[in-house]
Amino acid sequence: MQKLLTVWIVWLFTGGWLLAQSVSTRLSGVIRAENGEALPGANVVVKGQNKGTSSDANGRFTLDTRPGQTLVISAIGYQTTETTVDNRTDVNVTLRESSSQLNEVVVVGYGTQDRKNLVGAVTQINADQIKNRPVASFEQQLQGQVAGVQVSANTGVPGDGIYFRIRGNTSINASNDPLYVVDRVFINNQSLQKITTQGQANNPLADINPADIESISILKDAEATAIYGARAANGVVVITTKRGAYNSKTKVSLNASVGQAWAPKLWDLVTGPEHATIINEAWVNDGKPFETRPFRPKDQLVNGVAGRGLPDEQPTYDRLGDIFRTGALQNYDLAVSGGNQQTRFYLGGGYMSQQATLRTNDFQRASFKLNLDHELTNRIRVGTSNIFSQSNRTNARVGDGPQGGILQAALHTPTYLPKFNADGSYAKWAGFDNLDVLINNTDMQSISTRYIGNLYGEIDIIDGLKFRSSWSLDYNIYDEYEYWNTLTNRGSASRGLATSSISKNTVWINEQTLTYRRTFGGNHSFGALLGNSVQGNLSTQTQAQGTNFPSDAFKQISSASVTTSTSSRTRNNLASFFGRIDYNFARKYFIEASLRADASSRFGTNNQWGYFPSAGLAWQIKQENFLQNVTFVSDLKLRASVGWTGNQNGINDFAPRGLWGGGYNYQDNPGTFPVQLANPDLKWETTRQVNVGLNVGLLNNRIGLEVNAYSKYTYDLLLQVPLAQSSGFASIYRNDGEISNRGLEFSLNTVNIESRGLTWNTTFNIAANVNRIEKLSLPVDANYATQRLLQGYPYHAFFVYKQLSVNPENGDAVYDDYNKDGILTAADRQYVGTALPKFVGGLNNTLSYKGFDVSLFFNFSYGNKVNNNNRFFHESGGTRDDRRAINKNQLNRWQKPGDITDVPRITTQGNNYNLNPTSRFIEDGSFVRLNSLVIGYTIPKNLLRKVGITSARVYYNGSNLWLLSNYQGPDPEVNVTANPTTQAHDLGTPPLPRTAQLGLNLTL
Repeated sequence: MQKLLTVWIVWLFTGGWLLAQSVSTRLSGVIRAENGEALPGANVVVKGQNKGTSSDANGRFTLDTRPGQTLVISAIGYQTTETTVDNRTDVNVTLRESSSQLNEVVVVGYGTQDRKNLVGAVTQINADQIKNRPVASFEQQLQGQVAGVQVSANTGVPGDGIYFRIRGNTSINASNDPLYVVDRVFINNQSLQKITTQGQANNPLADINPADIESISILKDAEATAIYGARAANGVVVITTKRGAYNSKTKVSLNASVGQAWAPKLWDLVTGPEHATIINEAWVNDGKPFETRPFRPKDQLVNGVAGRGLPDEQPTYDRLGDIFRTGALQNYDLAVSGGNQQTRFYLGGGYMSQQATLRTNDFQRASFKLNLDHELTNRIRVGTSNIFSQSNRTNARVGDGPQGGILQAALHTPTYLPKFNADGSYAKWAGFDNLDVLINNTDMQSISTRYIGNLYGEIDIIDGLKFRSSWSLDYNIYDEYEYWNTLTNRGSASRGLATSSISKNTVWINEQTLTYRRTFGGNHSFGALLGNSVQGNLSTQTQAQGTNFPSDAFKQISSASVTTSTSSRTRNNLASFFGRIDYNFARKYFIEASLRADASSRFGTNNQWGYFPSAGLAWQIKQENFLQNVTFVSDLKLRASVGWTGNQNGINDFAPRGLWGGGYNYQDNPGTFPVQLANPDLKWETTRQVNVGLNVGLLNNRIGLEVNAYSKYTYDLLLQVPLAQSSGFASIYRNDGEISNRGLEFSLNTVNIESRGLTWNTTFNIAANVNRIEKLSLPVDANYATQRLLQGYPYHAFFVYKQLSVNPENGDAVYDDYNKDGILTAADRQYVGTALPKFVGGLNNTLSYKGFDVSLFFNFSYGNKVNNNNRFFHESGGTRDDRRAINKNQLNRWQKPGDITDVPRITTQGNNYNLNPTSRFIEDGSFVRLNSLVIGYTIPKNLLRKVGITSARVYYNGSNLWLLSNYQGPDPEVNVTANPTTQAHDLGTPPLPRTAQLGLNLTL
């Protein structure tokens, strides 16, 4: 049966060619360090093939080889070496210690390269470096780790959306997110959520268990990304999951951790007496009689209305203490891996449970991973990669809007207002739901069921020439449900409100690649890649809603007396051809070029095809004669590249077409109506990028430095342009606008101490990016009236009335008359900064002494602004009375002539608190954060052998343990909405939690 299968696969891949197989020989060997100790876990790979194995606990390995093949032997912390197979049946290899990463194999587009041969700007992160951070998604673990990559969480709710940018923003209406590739599968990273949680969106990348990831490569410049063409304008994140090793002992690995999460800082609200004093003061400052003030003796009637009691008589209720909690964290991962001479496997299972610090928000994920590779013959391989996961969320409304907003109800309800009425019923104030009602009755749930898989076949046609065919699938079902009972404001208005939504997204891909690599003449190395890809994407959504339920005991939509439903279906296809060639001479001079052609169904027939070329050069200066004897310099390489990449994500599947819709009634008769104007000239959004890089290694690469300077220019922006009302349409998609990004990236790795008992490594990165909208025919207003997209200014720019001071004589706010016309109008709003930081980065120190290890990681951001909308509502100057809480900063208000402050006199009159938006609430969002602290101890192996354990490590992991910031909210790293044109708006969003965990890593 196996022979028949082999013949069939050969026919499938080669058209029936008969390939002669060389006779193989079993080679045995031992791998040792320079001190003579055996090296377990060293990798032994046949060069140019996937075939390989790893050494056992005694450093031994066996592998089927053929004369003339080259073995590549590598191990972490040691220099990679190569040896040629001859007629020997055994070989001994000694590896030298190395403090360099130059010999590391880096995953790039459609393949791998030695780090020392890279031409493009690629950063690879080993998952072991970031795996212990207790976050739901892997991309949040990358925060501060890679120069030129900005990562921030929108909220402190696990599984919520993440802001991820590689070298800035390049688009307005199209997507600014990078392309994510998992084991060669292009995966969807757009949320399928349809039931609103006040502007937030759940993160579909949280479906992937970070414990299954081996490495993450960030492709940044066009030379590295252009092979992905139409989807690579915003960079590419290539994720490689764990696989077993050929001819290795089965290994069982367990990682278990438990811990807690809590909010390190909350908002500082005034007490009930302080609130009442401020309201009375505003009353008097408005010129109203003192004796009619709201907070006066209860027996003092004014127009038949009794007073609320004196300020000192007012109670204080702590609603924030009611809504925030200490959340429980659990994480368990179990993996089994290994292989024999022909088959290698990896099985992984994981379970994560995280309670958000904000009540009713929980995240749970169960996952299963299966990777399998099998050699049918010495030349034919088949394999599969599979991720199965289910993510469960209990959601709550956070962010903007009073309807059901659980944090809004706690944060913005005045502290003096009681939780219950005199008759014991729930009190309702300020348009918000009663907080206790929401805590006990919020019912919002979602389940994401997902499969990401790949099936491939691979054949070595001749030595160096390889053909690969694969089928990939990303299938996601997102099932969500909510019920608002009659105790809530939303439910009481309709006698119960239930909504159910089921969204499905399917991405399938078929790819063929032909790769060739040959070294000839001793100094010449040539490689080529040729491939094609066909991709389809189908999205469907069905939603039903019910109102008017018999009672709150009935929650299914079938029980409602009034029901409505909607559905949608959309699809797009992409066909691609791509190629790449590379050549190097004596590992001294490198050249690489690629071209990809993509055709998308999202564009009209005249512009369906886009062509995206790139080229790069590198000069390994260290290999020149004049540096050969300069031992201080161990590496010196200069790189340069230019290329073009495209973008089509973020627009709808029928953007250039004129569309008609149904479902319209004409006197109870069905009909159609126009919904979208056609634009057959719509074409690809394109980004041109130039990159110059320098790699430096000193002192046997104990000091490693990488510098990159880049310029990105995006033109033909895909923009939804508003139309005049007379057209009958609201907007149309056009190519309109240009955006530039220019930046500098700096990465430093040092081995500070390397002795027999103690090692100390430091990594540091910092990156600056200058963003500018070069051309835009019409300004684009973002949400919350503060941010605009305007030609000549950066993305996420704040345009507000600039407060210069507070007049010390009368307490009135003094604003800048920007156009000098003597009056304050909308024309006086001016640019005061952007949500984009001037630079971001990270610093990590890792120390190990005998069995102990400590890792201390900081990340930072500088120069970014945040719109503190919570302060805007909290410092209302008495204009909102019992509709909004007041914060402690209002106690710093002007009260008498001579007071020096930036908080104006309390009044409901004039511009002190009625002018909006103002710079008073645009704050500096710069911060330095102790992102993680890990302390571990590895138990000596001689103690473990007695109980059959290979290795064991216990550890403590703390995250977000310290924050340095001048921001007046709990945390500057927040955003009220997932809308990509809006960033750094703080309104009703929970802060990032502080966590502490204890864990165990065990290997059998």
